[in-house]
Amino acid sequence: MSKILVVEDDSATRLLLKRDLQLEGYEVAVAKNGEEGLEKALNLRPALILCDWMMPLMDGVEVCRRLKATPDLASTFFILLTARDSVADRVQGLDAGADDFVSKPIESNELLARVRAGLRVYQYQQQLSETNQQLSQTLQELQQTQAQLVQSEKMSSLGQMVAGIAHAINNPIAFISGNLAHTRNSIADLLNLIHLYQRHYHNPVSEIQLALENIDWEFLSEDLPKSLELMSSGANRIRDLVVKLKSFSRLDEAEIKQVDIHEGIDNTLLLLEHRLSKNSSDNLSTNDSLILDSGLPILDDSESSLQTSNFNDGTNPKSNYDAKIKVIKEYGYLPIVECYPAQLNQVFFNILNNAIDYLEEENGEAPTPSIWIRTRLLDGNWVEIAIANNGSGMTPNIIQQIFNPFFTTKPVGKGTGLGLAIAYSIVVDKHKGLLECRSSKGEGTEFLIKIPTHQQV
Repeated sequence: MSKILVVEDDSATRLLLKRDLQLEGYEVAVAKNGEEGLEKALNLRPALILCDWMMPLMDGVEVCRRLKATPDLASTFFILLTARDSVADRVQGLDAGADDFVSKPIESNELLARVRAGLRVYQYQQQLSETNQQLSQTLQELQQTQAQLVQSEKMSSLGQMVAGIAHAINNPIAFISGNLAHTRNSIADLLNLIHLYQRHYHNPVSEIQLALENIDWEFLSEDLPKSLELMSSGANRIRDLVVKLKSFSRLDEAEIKQVDIHEGIDNTLLLLEHRLSKNSSDNLSTNDSLILDSGLPILDDSESSLQTSNFNDGTNPKSNYDAKIKVIKEYGYLPIVECYPAQLNQVFFNILNNAIDYLEEENGEAPTPSIWIRTRLLDGNWVEIAIANNGSGMTPNIIQQIFNPFFTTKPVGKGTGLGLAIAYSIVVDKHKGLLECRSSKGEGTEFLIKIPTHQQV
């Protein structure tokens, strides 16, 4: 049953209009002046309004103008009742937003015909609006699906590439590591044999004496074991990198499993280490590390190139590793979490990669470009991972769109606008969790990831 509002200051006309409309089966409300009419329109949300033009305090044209300026009522079909028939009057009414006119004195059949026509137009508009909303929703779903397909393909390719590289490196490094132990023992035997010759043959022939001087025997006998140890440490480091690369790709594991969240974060940082440092890590020894400060107890991986220190006074130990972006890990206690680890690693990768992009774009405007990673357990059943940076922050308008597919603030060719949209889908849709962005200009940006410790499959 369609709702109709009659706004008329003449009581006789008001009652007559109400009776005729009710006999046609409409739900009718009445108002005796413009202000009352606006108030009832806001409360009732009628499909059609019949409003007298000439009324005290607020005439019908002003009622129409205010009604059409209200978004929730703009689609209401508005008919002005008037004895005015000049072109100028009709133009004034149309400019105010009136949809139709009924001349006074009112002829009942004409009125009802115009009401029926107006209600048809209103219903068509409502159907069109619903269709537009459905199309908009469908378009958004298609964009999300497209984003997921593109990103899934990208990450699948990345995972396969990482796994392939890890497999290709694993075989030769295993050969090197296995033979280094034999080489170390063989060289130790040879050195021992030479020392025995020196001990029992004090006066070697001049040719041997000259050869010992040319090779700097004293230095060689001390340096050769050290060199072997360094090669062994380097091989162990490469083997550790291979393990972490395989762990990041997780192609050979079940889609959902129980994992250590901190391990996933550390493995992701490992892949981004080249972007965090000023110098290439290829020439670093095993003792070189990215300095990571922490104020909370954390898991420590002594062999990882991304290590953690605990310096509450704000100072760092001396290191020949020159960090471009400082990473501060504040790991709290987390239990083993049931999740989709490969996809969760994508979330960490996308958010950290974006943070690095923005800190790099600001060209050192921040005193010390830094990223904080904090973890904690919430209420026993949820875990929270916070990833923050001290960049310049974002405006509220950007924050509202940050998770929309294909939205990006990066220059053309620098970003697709898929990373955060996919991260949101993985956290919210896949893990039934929450992903929030908190930021303000000049205050940096923080992403909060919250997921349950157990998934309802």
